[in-house]
Amino acid sequence: MLKSMYGLVAAAAALLLVLVGEPAVAQDGASDGALEEVVVTARRREESLKDVPVAVSAFSGDYLDSLGAVDITALTQTTPNTTLEVSRATNTTLTAYIRGVGQQDPLAGFEGGVGIYLDDVYLARPQGTVFDIYDVERIEVLRGPQGTLYGRNTIGGAIKYVTRRLSDSPEFEVRAAVGDYSQADLMLKGSAPLSDTFRIGGTVATFNRDGFGDNLFTGEENADKETLGVRLSAEWEPNDAWFIRLFGDYTEDRSSPRHGHRLLVSAGGDPVLDDVFDTRAGISTLPSSNAGLDPQVDQQGIGLQVEWNLNDNWLLKSITSSRSDDSESLIDFDNLPANTFDAPVIYENEQFSQEFQASFVGDRTTGLFGVYYLDANAFNAFDVVIFNVQTAFTLGDYDTNAWAVYGDFTYDLSDTLTLSLGGRYTEDERDATVIRQTYLGLGSPYFGNDDAIPFPGVVPPFNGNRTDSDFTPRASLSWAPTDDHTFYASYNEGFKGGGFDPRGDYSVAEVRAGFEPEEVQAFEIGAKSVWPGGRIQTNFAFFFSDYKNVQVPGSIILDNDNDGEPDGFAGTTTNAGEAEIMGAEFEMVGQFTDRFSSVLALGWIDADYTEWLVGGTDTDGNPIFIDISDQREFQNTPEITASVNLRYEFPLTLFGQAGDLALSTNVSYRDDTFQFEIPDPLVDQEAYTLVDASMGWNSESGRYSLALHGRNLSDRRYIVANYNFPTVDSSVIGFYGAPRTWTLTGTMRFF
Repeated sequence: MLKSMYGLVAAAAALLLVLVGEPAVAQDGASDGALEEVVVTARRREESLKDVPVAVSAFSGDYLDSLGAVDITALTQTTPNTTLEVSRATNTTLTAYIRGVGQQDPLAGFEGGVGIYLDDVYLARPQGTVFDIYDVERIEVLRGPQGTLYGRNTIGGAIKYVTRRLSDSPEFEVRAAVGDYSQADLMLKGSAPLSDTFRIGGTVATFNRDGFGDNLFTGEENADKETLGVRLSAEWEPNDAWFIRLFGDYTEDRSSPRHGHRLLVSAGGDPVLDDVFDTRAGISTLPSSNAGLDPQVDQQGIGLQVEWNLNDNWLLKSITSSRSDDSESLIDFDNLPANTFDAPVIYENEQFSQEFQASFVGDRTTGLFGVYYLDANAFNAFDVVIFNVQTAFTLGDYDTNAWAVYGDFTYDLSDTLTLSLGGRYTEDERDATVIRQTYLGLGSPYFGNDDAIPFPGVVPPFNGNRTDSDFTPRASLSWAPTDDHTFYASYNEGFKGGGFDPRGDYSVAEVRAGFEPEEVQAFEIGAKSVWPGGRIQTNFAFFFSDYKNVQVPGSIILDNDNDGEPDGFAGTTTNAGEAEIMGAEFEMVGQFTDRFSSVLALGWIDADYTEWLVGGTDTDGNPIFIDISDQREFQNTPEITASVNLRYEFPLTLFGQAGDLALSTNVSYRDDTFQFEIPDPLVDQEAYTLVDASMGWNSESGRYSLALHGRNLSDRRYIVANYNFPTVDSSVIGFYGAPRTWTLTGTMRFF
């Protein structure tokens, strides 16, 4: 592991020396060839990326379009120490990890370690957050705990999806895409001013393609796509002091149920299929799937943003939002035709949030005060059919009421030295209702089987309440000896509240008590630089985190009657004692000539559990705790991540239109990845490399563009998620990333 770290640091240092010493940079570094300034709002105000003492990566919508990025998970290939994946057995639920911190299970009762924001609105649940990339101004990825500047405390990091503001002049854009697997996408976008102070706009987009594989049992497609997205907004600026924006969005997903790939032969001799995207899942034949359950996802939200500039120094802001989503899904844990291990699932989520901010900008001081409130409900219900005769039913209903006050202040100690101090007080209250019942029959009454016979008193219903609170401070010191270099050191604490296991066996006292909050203490040093000529920018960060009470959810198979056969399904949530996370990140953007540019990202991380206690007995039979931390690994956290994008442009006239043709390739590498805390060579993904390439033409007028994108050109097969229940008919299931795809995109703009 140390060898890998030394190799990464040496490679970054060597590259840095080459770039600094490159004579062509100094000679060709005319002002018109310098990189454009990147403006972000990582600290809730517009700043140049090179001046922000925070590890943040920013990707413009135009850059993501040039890569042919399909959805937000494409950031995994370009951002160090970051994992964004489509969750198992879903099409639109996001699994997010940053610097080893995240949350894999999307069930109600668990809260993500990475905050997802849509136009400054925190999304409390992961369902529906695999955003397709359209109508986006930029996406920011902030690494490390966030809380003194953002509405919701997030312990691992934050991802900000920022849509474009409306233009002062009429605009209309049409974008169409076709590709293999019968891909057919269409986006219509327009905006118009209705007066000097009021404008409206909207975007409608539909994304469609056939499945990467087939369900060989039902004849349906597998891993297909059929989604529709709508975004509307209205902006009013009655005078220079006020800005008011009303915005809303709606997304629906009508894709077929997404099933995985069996990795083991079943007890009945069912073979492992040749194509990893094919399946023989038979859950759609369940009676419950005919009881009004229709695999789909609907998500909608509305928000109001109000800004009031009191004067040149003070800005008041209000962000109000209401959101909801409904998901119905069919999960086949064994991916076989028989009703052996099948689960119809319903998710329903609602949230209301309100945030008030007051920001101040003075000669030497800037500051931000904030108050945040969240009222959210997360509901889920699901059956697990065991061997065609018995059903375990689970219902979880969770209310979260959270409020916080926070502040962050920056003071210029001198012309080059700046001190920032911040703090946040958070209080989270959770009320949980969990019902678990076992029935004799194929499905429960909730999912349409009114003839099911309940087993009396297997697990009593549970009602619980807990309140967690914490104060989390932040401090940073930055030194900018010149306008082109910023060095910083920071200390930051993060907090994520506790909860109740949505699948737990509440006959056990420890389960009734719930799981404890997570805490992290994070240290970071970094440097951001623009090199002579302005053609090269670099960011470097080294970080160390002390991570405590890590919430690790899992599932176990039960044998309630001790007959040697599985007859139940329950959750287990472990508060692992302690962990230490250390790593480094290096990013570089280079405009080497007027036509040749490159983007590089390197990440190294060493994440280890230092304490994981389980109950045991000594040689005399006395109860003791045993530390098994050396047998546990961090999931979704590869040791090395790397990517490089190379781009070359040259003039080309097409259809009588002058323009530029850009040729680009993106190569990304991810090291060995553990799917769960317990290593398993069958499901853990070995290191792999993905190669993408694009050819894009843009007219000089900006009205027309045409692009051809090829992704995963080597057609690499790699696992991004899985289910692992080897004791139930060898039900070890892998879910794979997309195969090789080709897409042709054309855009026309009218303005």
